[in-house]
Amino acid sequence: MAPYFLRNLLPRREQIQKTHLLTVLRGLTWIQWAQFFVGWLAWTCDAIDFFSVSLSIDRLERQFNRSAHDITTSITLTLLFRSVGAVVFGIFSDRYGRKWPLICNLLLISSLELCVGFVQTFKQFLALRSLFGVGMGGIWGLAASTALENLPVEARGMASGVLQQGYACGYLIAALVSLFIVPHAKQGWRVMFWTACGISFTTACLRALLPESEYVLRAREVERYGGTDTSKKTKAFIKDVKEMLKQHWALCIYAILLMAGFNFLSHGSQDLYPTYLETTKGFTPHDATIATIFGSLSLGGITAGIISQRIGRRLTMILMVLLAGVFIPLWILPNTFVMLSAGAFCLQFGVQGAWGVIPIQLAEMSPPAFRATFPGVAYQLGNMISAASAQIETVGGQHLTTTIVKAGKKVTVPDYAKVQGIFIGAVAAFVVFITIIGPEKHGSDFEHPAFEKGGGREESLTSPKHVIGLNTDKDIELEKVGIKQIE
Repeated sequence: MAPYFLRNLLPRREQIQKTHLLTVLRGLTWIQWAQFFVGWLAWTCDAIDFFSVSLSIDRLERQFNRSAHDITTSITLTLLFRSVGAVVFGIFSDRYGRKWPLICNLLLISSLELCVGFVQTFKQFLALRSLFGVGMGGIWGLAASTALENLPVEARGMASGVLQQGYACGYLIAALVSLFIVPHAKQGWRVMFWTACGISFTTACLRALLPESEYVLRAREVERYGGTDTSKKTKAFIKDVKEMLKQHWALCIYAILLMAGFNFLSHGSQDLYPTYLETTKGFTPHDATIATIFGSLSLGGITAGIISQRIGRRLTMILMVLLAGVFIPLWILPNTFVMLSAGAFCLQFGVQGAWGVIPIQLAEMSPPAFRATFPGVAYQLGNMISAASAQIETVGGQHLTTTIVKAGKKVTVPDYAKVQGIFIGAVAAFVVFITIIGPEKHGSDFEHPAFEKGGGREESLTSPKHVIGLNTDKDIELEKVGIKQIE
């Protein structure tokens, strides 16, 4: 018999939802729509903030008189420090709720973006981008939990894809600012960071206008009716974290390896792409930006999210990564604008498609009581492992070179096409392997508030085990609190 992880590639028949997606969407409340939108917008802000550097590398080189390798050091530092933010803000979110930790997170990155626009030295720039990594690290876990955990199971696949597509949308917004506003602004590249600051601040204000997550409110009601002693809740939560790590250490390691592969895939195909087009293919900065925009226009995340609801999360991810691998030649071999733009679109359709399933895959496999901490920390630790993607490629370009004609003369330049083709091919193979051997909990229960009990085992406070034997008014009310939203 085939191993369980292979037999579980396709969800069981009873896990596939029969309700039509449009019917489910029509049944959502405006609060559910608003919370999903704010979660999506927060993740979009993260992308705008991150790509502000990638799209300004040439301008930052001139500003600070540094090489592209030096400038990409700031990208590496940002990625390294994101794991710190994921731990801090993830724990705050699981302990205190989704609303205010996300607001504080957005205000922090907004203030740091504002400050970046005023730096005068390269050291100041590196220091702020390092601190910025802490702020950015908290966004993904909080945004995903805010957007997804209050939605019915039938909508989660599509919602996951739309949420992750916010990353491509953020890149598109940043690229448009770089293309149409920065060249005409007196302050130059600084306008990029100030624009990102304004969008993050606006998102924080929108989140402040909305109520706390229904999941969190339900859990608080369960605690209140259950007579939980909240004075020692922080101490108990820390103990629960330790117990969860003891019980789920293998799952934690797997999730980090999975996210390392996925982050190598995305950063390896995106961070240095404009530089690759300018340096190796001889594109102008304008044409390189336009070609990159074409890549960000793919709707792979939404498409894959919807498909995953039917054929399973892991199988969808595998098919999308294989699709990206098929288009690597089109992505690196042509020399014309049209063909390279088509290659960028097709490859990013696969990359973003695979990523579109990640938010719901991580949320479903997470220990329920740590649905903000677990995905966010796994994601950012994977980010930390992949932090040197751009620098690995720039070093590779120093050893693999090619000759192009520039201004009528033959010049030797780094062959980033070959470097990125080899890099993404190897990463895609690893991602397929790690996805195949992993778990899948398609259609996991998000509705019942959960707690950690003895050895990190999660139990719903409204599960049959706890409902059986109810014999007091408080017990009966406790059960109603947990199930009233599901009826």
